[in-house]
Amino acid sequence: MSRLAFTAKRIAEFKCPLDKGQAFLWDGSPASGGRLALRVTPNGKPSFIFQGRFSNKTIRITIGSPEQWSIPEAQDKAREYQRCIDEGRDPRLVKAEKTREDQFARASAIRDVVTFGAAWDVYVEARRPYWSELSYRDHLKMMQQPGLPRKNRKDVKTVAGPFWPLQSLKLADLTSELVESWAIKEAKRRATRTRLAVSLLRAFLRWADEQPAYSGVVAPDLVATKRLRDVLGKPKAKRDGLEREQLAQWFSHIKELQNPVISAYLQCLLLTGARREELAKLKWGDVNFRWAGMTIGDKVEDCRHVPVTPYVSYLMQQLPRRNQWVFSSPSSKSGRLTEPSIAHRKVCQVIGAEVTLHGLRRSFSNLSEWLEIPAGVVAQIMGHKPSAIAEKHYKQRPLDLLREHHEKLEKWILGQADIEFDVLNKETNPLTLALSAKR
Repeated sequence: MSRLAFTAKRIAEFKCPLDKGQAFLWDGSPASGGRLALRVTPNGKPSFIFQGRFSNKTIRITIGSPEQWSIPEAQDKAREYQRCIDEGRDPRLVKAEKTREDQFARASAIRDVVTFGAAWDVYVEARRPYWSELSYRDHLKMMQQPGLPRKNRKDVKTVAGPFWPLQSLKLADLTSELVESWAIKEAKRRATRTRLAVSLLRAFLRWADEQPAYSGVVAPDLVATKRLRDVLGKPKAKRDGLEREQLAQWFSHIKELQNPVISAYLQCLLLTGARREELAKLKWGDVNFRWAGMTIGDKVEDCRHVPVTPYVSYLMQQLPRRNQWVFSSPSSKSGRLTEPSIAHRKVCQVIGAEVTLHGLRRSFSNLSEWLEIPAGVVAQIMGHKPSAIAEKHYKQRPLDLLREHHEKLEKWILGQADIEFDVLNKETNPLTLALSAKR
């Protein structure tokens, strides 16, 4: 093999033939002891390498790119590796040990500088592609800064997120005692939110322990203490939902809302049993009015096909088609409805009921019991995970069969709400006539 003294020009001009996997340019300068080479591949970037013999075997060690290493630096490193061999030490182990020392030094520097808030921001952005939009917002709210004007209500200021008291704390200073003290204070004001915060903190700590930049800085199990579990207590399952006697007042006030999109959305939420984000993300392309069906995104499966009942179809067709979203919002950045809870809470206060948006989904399931609709039918419409082997592997009901039960439930709910929809449909809604003709 030919050897030439390394120069910047020779290194820049050296190329690998396309018919070869790699090519080497060996340094002929005494400064490298004949152990330094430039390795080039057809597609990859060039790199300096050291080649020597240790224990009667040829070894190669990558030094680095010519963009990062000057020729004298690469020659010095080659001589250093050769000295290790002369001393009976494996230069590969020496390099690995140096790498570990550098990582420890970086971790020590991070330990002295990085805060929990800064690391949390890195974590949220790194994991965002794997979360739903609602989960992403939950993570942002955990570190919410207090005293800022709200987007929808400029006269109301934001409150501090559960993690805000910890945001300026050094990541290395997080201890189980400190977390317990923080949890006790937060749980007195918002126990449910604190339980969620601890759950998200646990996931964050596991992620941080797997990152080279944060590994060893904080213990991943510092929230797994018995005392912390005692402080938080066990979550109580919510059982909120509309009673049959409340339907008339609820529908009456919901229909009077000034925003027709929110009004239609809340009614559809109750009458479809869908999850709040599933329905909010519904697009016009997902709804087939001709065959009275729609495709809803599902957190258990990728999607599910459910009926579009007559009244739900009527509500949707009255909505403006501003963009791709069925429940659109011109003031929203995403173009769709994002926060219908405020209007719904006001209605619930008027009628004296405490019902969340998820409580409307629970109401759909509870109200179906009045008609003794098969539990499997309700579960398939709502997108619940099958609870039995037969349901999971054998029963997948067609849309027409689901529609038979779903329309019966809708008609019963509207009857309890004193809504005479049949007469309205026959006179003003051509969709119902089309569906009747199809059958």
